[in-house]
Amino acid sequence: MKLAILKTGSPPGTLADEFGDYPAMFEAMLGPGFEIESFDVQAGELPDPNAHDAVLITGSPAGVYDPLPWIPGLLDFIRAARDSRMVGVCFGHQAMAQALGGRVEKSDKGWGAGLHRYDIVRQEPWMDGANSIADPASHQDQVVVQPPQTEVTAASDFTPYAGLAWTDRPAISFQFHPEFSPAFAKALIEKRFDVVPDPDAAIASLDAPNDNARVGGWIRRFLEA
Repeated sequence: MKLAILKTGSPPGTLADEFGDYPAMFEAMLGPGFEIESFDVQAGELPDPNAHDAVLITGSPAGVYDPLPWIPGLLDFIRAARDSRMVGVCFGHQAMAQALGGRVEKSDKGWGAGLHRYDIVRQEPWMDGANSIADPASHQDQVVVQPPQTEVTAASDFTPYAGLAWTDRPAISFQFHPEFSPAFAKALIEKRFDVVPDPDAAIASLDAPNDNARVGGWIRRFLEA
């Protein structure tokens, strides 16, 4: 399967040297069987909308509403890539929602960081029957208006639109980060220690078991369906 990973950001500081960049994290999460090509969207790189079997859009420190020159092109790409399977994570989740009729804002709830638990409110064929999952979160923006032609798959009180599945195209997205190892998620909080509420508790929460492998399996099954 030909998979395009659209890299929309990089780990801050020197974290990429220690943990790898975001495409490498997703490649490790998905496992073998994918012919992966990465595109640096911030540098203006985008593939032809339907040149790959699937597209995965990474996280980013940017907001989808920021006046950055590369964001309109990304939103146009999302709208145009109707035939490829598409997965969005964090910023990718937000960009898909914004491009396809929803709305994203900087949440008045503030930062979500650490290990968050989400209820599975709709079972999809690529899932495995879990009633809830726990995965690392790192975001201040949120989807606040659900896009049309979507079903909510995962939700929490803090993040009501934590997971979306489109009904008119092969596309899914998640606000949380199944590709983040606990060590990387902790290091990211340490970089944002002054802005994340109760950072010590957020870091400690990441010592609990997570469902990264389970959600990674979901994404793999969706891509291979």
